[in-house]
Amino acid sequence: MDKEKIITELNYKAVRSSGAGGQNVNKVSSKVVLTFDLLNSFSLSDEEKERSQKKLKSKLTLEGILILNCDEDRSQLKNKSIVTKRFLEIIEKSLLIPKPRKATKIPKSVIEKRLKEKATTSEIKQNRKKPEL
Repeated sequence: MDKEKIITELNYKAVRSSGAGGQNVNKVSSKVVLTFDLLNSFSLSDEEKERSQKKLKSKLTLEGILILNCDEDRSQLKNKSIVTKRFLEIIEKSLLIPKPRKATKIPKSVIEKRLKEKATTSEIKQNRKKPEL
C-alpha cells in the first residue's frame, strides 16, 4: 500500500459544523468530510480491495464509498489532518492479514492437575455429609 498514492485519491469537502458554538458555527466551514471510492481505487490491488471491502463492510456505502467526518477542532486544516490520519489507520487495519492460529495440545500435567483438584473437591464435599448409621 502506497500512502502517497492513496492520499491523492481522497476527496475532501468542507461543511459547516453542527452543534453549539454561536455565530462562528454559522459562518465557518470547519467540519471536513472525507470520501474514498474503494472499488474504483487505482492504488489498491484487486486482492486488497476485496479484503478491505469485507472488513469495512459496515462502514461502506452501497456504492463502496468510505465516508469519514471530523469536526473535533475549530480549524479546518487540523480536522483535515485528523481525518486523513484516521483514514490511513482504518485502511492499514483492513489490509492486515491475520496469522493462522496454531492448534495446541493440552499438556498431560494440566489434565492430571485438573482431575486431582476435582477429586480433592469431591472428597471435601463427601466429608461434609453426616455419617450413615
